[in-house]
Amino acid sequence: MKIAFLAPAGAMHRHSGKFHKALHYAPMTLAVLAGMVPEEWNARLSIYDETAGPIPLDLDDDIIAMTCITGTAERCYRYADYYRSLGKTVILGGPHPSLVPEEAALHADAVVTGLGDGSFVTALSDWREGALKPLYRQLPGAHVANRPLPRRDLLRRRAYITLNTVEAVRGCNLVCTFCAYPEAFGTSVRTRPVEDVIAEIRTLPGRIVVFPDVNLIADRAYAVELFTAMIPLKKWWFGLTTTAIGRQPELLQLLAQSGCKGLLIGFESVSQASQVAIHKSFNHVSDYKALMSQLHEVGIMVMGCFAFGADGDDATVFDATVRLIEEAKIDLPRFAVLTPFPSTPLYRELDEAQRIVKHGWSLYDVEHVVFLPKNMTPDELTAGLTYAWRKAYTLRSVLRRLDLRRIKHGAVVFLALNLAYRVYARHHAAFDEHVMADNSDIPLPRVML
Repeated sequence: MKIAFLAPAGAMHRHSGKFHKALHYAPMTLAVLAGMVPEEWNARLSIYDETAGPIPLDLDDDIIAMTCITGTAERCYRYADYYRSLGKTVILGGPHPSLVPEEAALHADAVVTGLGDGSFVTALSDWREGALKPLYRQLPGAHVANRPLPRRDLLRRRAYITLNTVEAVRGCNLVCTFCAYPEAFGTSVRTRPVEDVIAEIRTLPGRIVVFPDVNLIADRAYAVELFTAMIPLKKWWFGLTTTAIGRQPELLQLLAQSGCKGLLIGFESVSQASQVAIHKSFNHVSDYKALMSQLHEVGIMVMGCFAFGADGDDATVFDATVRLIEEAKIDLPRFAVLTPFPSTPLYRELDEAQRIVKHGWSLYDVEHVVFLPKNMTPDELTAGLTYAWRKAYTLRSVLRRLDLRRIKHGAVVFLALNLAYRVYARHHAAFDEHVMADNSDIPLPRVML
């Protein structure tokens, strides 16, 4: 049995794009799935992540297992159709097939929806028995405990800033209107036993650990247990939380004591009306400066994410956002366009109002406008997004955001990451609709030639 695990990437984030290695840690989805393949099967396994290198067209594997997000769906389907025409068995999984399994099934021999824990191995077992089914839904009672270690040895070590990516929490109990996560995986928060997480971290070389979980503090009691157990390890870790961390001072102190040096936080908007519209009213815009001060005070840097295009936004939002970023000294700003992913409340709302004007999935990468904004034109929103990227990453703006008084130890990291994002920001406009939709490097299926 030979299995190739594939993660296609859009043009912006592909190895040939402008998303620098310094901004890219190793994704664990495929490594985790590879670790679940029973050793007694003696399977030959390989991983091809297109952010790290090309995907070979001459794979001699029996099974192609592919993870797919909405922005890469068209590219995934093109690969799937090509490999199936060569007689390969294609299994598709990930957020997009979980959102639209009927669509994905048109390009696959089997679709795995939701958590792949358990159901993916069931699909492989069925293939071995010659009884592969077209659809494998998330198993009742699916959990993330007692996993084998991810197969990091199958990843290209030098292609990432670190391979030390560790999942602790799967899920988020928030219901933001634009987020595909609850629709794809549900709102249950599943946690790995803390002892399993710590044991995995102990196997990792170096000091850096990245938690990619969408909301590391979704289960507060679990977060307290995890952070407490992290303290003796003396690691420097990075993860994702919400702005709610600023309203939990004891948890924030524990988080800092455990070695946290950086957080990704979805600030989303400088408009409180926009926060309400997307069901993120727990974000208090008036508290952003104080929150950044709190985090810097304990030595934590922040990647702050903002999404333009909510109904509360108009053409003034871009300058207002960059101004707040500079005043609050948000270390690493990241900008996106509100995107109606399929099956989400936002998609249904905009679809009913006939405001969705672009249907090619390659543009659903949160960097392209696919709907009619309420208070500006699509072209104005596109231009504003590019403007914000460029404005926030001028050298003047970068230096204004540098909080040397409280982030002394992180000054080198701050500058390195900002310079890497500066390259991305300066090339942002080059990745237009034509570039994003171009998958001509993948041959058409043999039967269609």
